[in-house]
Amino acid sequence: MPEVQRDTIGSREDTLRFIELVSLFQTQAMMALGKLANPVTGKAERNLDAARVFIDTLEMLERKTAGNLNAEESRLLRTALTDLRLMYVEEARTPVESSSPTAGTPEAAQSSGASSDASSASEPRESKVKFHKSYG
Repeated sequence: MPEVQRDTIGSREDTLRFIELVSLFQTQAMMALGKLANPVTGKAERNLDAARVFIDTLEMLERKTAGNLNAEESRLLRTALTDLRLMYVEEARTPVESSSPTAGTPEAAQSSGASSDASSASEPRESKVKFHKSYG
C-alpha cells in the first residue's frame, strides 16, 4: 500500500511548489488553447495538440498523487483540470479561423494583385515541400 503524505512543518514548501507546478502546466495549456497570449509573439495562438499534452500531464499527476495531496492541493488540481477540459472542448468545437495572408508577405502581394519588382521575380521561390516520395 502506498505511503500517504502527512502534513508536517516542511510540507508547506512542497505545497507551494506543487501549486507552482500545476499553475505552470495550466498556464501553458491556456496559451495552447489560445486563451492567453504567447509572451514571445504577443498573440493568442491555438494548438490543441499541445494543450492536450499539458492536460494529459496534469491528469497523470492527479492519478500518481491520488491520496497523497492535502485538501488545498487536491482542490487546485481538480479545479485546474475541470477548467482546462471545458476550455478544450469549447476550442475543439470552434472551427479554426482561416488565416488570410498578412500584408507585406509575397502571398499577400499576389492575392491582392500587386506586382512584384524584378529582383524578387528572378529569385526562385522556395517550395514548402521539402521531401516528396513517389511509388514507382
